[in-house]
Amino acid sequence: MDIDEMRLTHYRGYDIQVVLNACSKDMFETWFQIEGPTKPPGVAALGKRVKVFGGPFSRRWAYLVGELAGRAAIDVILGGDD
Repeated sequence: MDIDEMRLTHYRGYDIQVVLNACSKDMFETWFQIEGPTKPPGVAALGKRVKVFGGPFSRRWAYLVGELAGRAAIDVILGGDD
């Protein structure tokens, strides 16, 4: 996969890597990848790139939806933030 742009953020002890791939002028497909200290049992997608559907997006939206998708995935993995 060709990577045009990449950004790394941290959330609840995990890293979210958001990758943008240009698909047309100023529009990007968005992928995210989660890395963390542990891989909870039954979580197959940890460490693998996952495509965010609904695009393509402008650069600004691509990073936003990629990070939000990553955060939502971490929340599902770890459960509520009680």
